[in-house]
Amino acid sequence: MGSSTSKAVTGLLCTLTISCPVPISTATVSATRSFQPLPFSSSDRWIVDAKGNNVPVVGINWPGAADTMLPEGLGYQSIANIVQWLTDTGFNTVRLTFAIEMVDDILDNGGDVTLSDTLTQALGPANGTIILADILTNNPEFTANTTRLQVFDAVAAGLAAQNIYVHLDNHVSKAMWCCSLTDGNSWFGDTYFDTDKWIRGLSYMATHGKANWQTFSSMGLRNELRPALTGAPNLQPYTWSTWKTYMTAAASAIYSVNPEVLIYFSGLESDFNIEPAVGGSTLLDPGFSFDVASYEWAHKLVFEMHEYDENISSSCPIYEAILESFGADATTRTTGNRGPLVISEWGHDETDASDAWQSAYTECLTQFMTDRQLGWMLWVLAGSYYIRSGTQDYDETYGLLDHTWSDYRGVNSSAAIKQLVESTYAAYGQ
Repeated sequence: MGSSTSKAVTGLLCTLTISCPVPISTATVSATRSFQPLPFSSSDRWIVDAKGNNVPVVGINWPGAADTMLPEGLGYQSIANIVQWLTDTGFNTVRLTFAIEMVDDILDNGGDVTLSDTLTQALGPANGTIILADILTNNPEFTANTTRLQVFDAVAAGLAAQNIYVHLDNHVSKAMWCCSLTDGNSWFGDTYFDTDKWIRGLSYMATHGKANWQTFSSMGLRNELRPALTGAPNLQPYTWSTWKTYMTAAASAIYSVNPEVLIYFSGLESDFNIEPAVGGSTLLDPGFSFDVASYEWAHKLVFEMHEYDENISSSCPIYEAILESFGADATTRTTGNRGPLVISEWGHDETDASDAWQSAYTECLTQFMTDRQLGWMLWVLAGSYYIRSGTQDYDETYGLLDHTWSDYRGVNSSAAIKQLVESTYAAYGQ
């Protein structure tokens, strides 16, 4: 970043901190827990802080990788108000998603894009102008010329003000709703998945976060790798050997510019299958072998897994055994690459009428995560999106917050999440 840009970012963050104080009278779940010092590392099956104490990852997803390339919700609430909901619920981590396209614009296409321009491009001139006015009303520290990355910086500053860790996740290359087998973002070499620009983008954000984000704790290499049905000319073979080539190269690139952050490794089949990486080999790809200990960033690796309700089984022992067969035994296995595991996406309809909060899936998964002392990140914070798959102001029933980001979507659902938060901390003796 140039010096003038750095000064602008610094001024923006200071303005945010001064103009958006945290309400002192608000009782929070996490306020009584001490902030665990960075940097974090992996040690055997645990994530540990700078003093060697085990760290629970109690998180939620805040999307920022869709068409606008902005963190969602700012048309309805201020950053400070949204972060206060996170604090009140007890989360200590936010999985903040971004698109490589944002970095490509900065490096290749004339520089970072302003709020005014990105909203106009994504929503059209009329609606873009309306949402811009809403964002500026709720977040007066911004102007029409504030850039996308400056908005990310302000979100990171708001999270740091409440001692919430930033886990930055590369969700897609081309900004859009994820994920399908034909969206061009699926696999290495897909239509929009330029592997060189992907690694460059990860390095850029790792460098930027190190310099600017006080609670930057970790990065996810790629969201939900999956087969691509686009027939893209540069598409690489859908194998674990391909996975190893590119994922280890990306991890090394991040580590070279920011050796402090944890690096999350996702698997195949939309991140449901991480078993070959955990086990170190697979019969489906005889040439594949993976020995985490042989890499200089071995002490930074965390496995991640996604799990939604696929009606696997209503029997918790059977359900857990199936999860383990796909790599959820990462923390307990005695061979291969034993290490920390975070369920970085899981979730369900948050409306009370759905009763999803008390389904067999939710009961079995939450009990499994608590018993195994796994980290987790709920999908999703967002009650609505600026635009999703062409629909503007899209309502998100999986959202913990309601459409206007002003209350919990469900009374029973939010109570169940708070109970899981407490159970997770209790499993760590906190």
